[in-house]
Amino acid sequence: MKRNKIVAIIGSNCFSASSIIHLLLQEGYSVIGISRSKEKNALFLPYKVINSKNFDFFKVDIVQNLDQGLKILDKYKPFAIINYAALSEVFQSVKQPLDYYRINTDAVIALCEHFRLKKYCQKYIHISSAEVYGKCTTAVTEKDLPNPTTPYAISKAATDFHLLSLKTHHQFPINIVRSTNVYGPHQQLYKIIPRTIIYLKQGKKIPLHGGGKAIRNFIHIRDVSMGILKILKQGEVGHIYHFGTKDRYTIAQLVQEICTLMNYNFKQCTYTNEERSGQDPGYFLDCSESIKQLGWTPQIPFKKGLEETIQWISDHWNQIQTYPQNYIHKI
Repeated sequence: MKRNKIVAIIGSNCFSASSIIHLLLQEGYSVIGISRSKEKNALFLPYKVINSKNFDFFKVDIVQNLDQGLKILDKYKPFAIINYAALSEVFQSVKQPLDYYRINTDAVIALCEHFRLKKYCQKYIHISSAEVYGKCTTAVTEKDLPNPTTPYAISKAATDFHLLSLKTHHQFPINIVRSTNVYGPHQQLYKIIPRTIIYLKQGKKIPLHGGGKAIRNFIHIRDVSMGILKILKQGEVGHIYHFGTKDRYTIAQLVQEICTLMNYNFKQCTYTNEERSGQDPGYFLDCSESIKQLGWTPQIPFKKGLEETIQWISDHWNQIQTYPQNYIHKI
């Protein structure tokens, strides 16, 4: 591998990470992936269809075995590191907050202290979350201060502040990415879009927490990955970048749209239950700086992205039915 083309992806088994790996391999980069769990199959990892010799995978739990992970990274000396590794289920963070601080905050601080001292990392891209802003009634910019309301959001915001301090005091080459709700083919089956499609195909009724009034802004994972690629190539060190769209949907509207695309009756296929703990009513990102600085704009219309996801599930229906559809908390 040529050192100036090696990118390390931490948390490589997750949905978002697998998308950027796919894109990087297509762009000619060499990639190393590190994840605490064994590599999934091509159903959830789109890059595997490439069968590239420029990708090496390592099963290492960096939280539990930091030294082992650092030895691998020191061997390859990637010029860029993109960190997706995190616990991300908001409702679970309210029940088990210590897990989120340990993995989302403490582990990242330890990693970056090592990279700061070693110097080979020329760009560290950290995947944060729009959740750090808490409840938003208008679109927030990168300069707006975080106002986190859950342990998950607090763990991400604390890490973001630490990374910004590394840039201030040590010129550490960080970028922070905050995007709205990502979706698309290959996503975890317990997420709202694939879960809705699966429930409809199985004839199960879909629960609408709090009546489905929470507002969300969905963006296709390929659009976010394209934005991250642009950060890798031309992003300004120390900058926070937002990726989202202007489309806003309540969860009820989202489910109704999927029902329409799949020819199901919305009222017959849904029911209302109590609100989930810790769920913010909505959050919206102002992406004008990403558009201006990076020349980035989202390309995939929401309806087209939903149709893609429906088709992916339909094409792999026999296989998908064999996988669990509930979130499994792993620490």
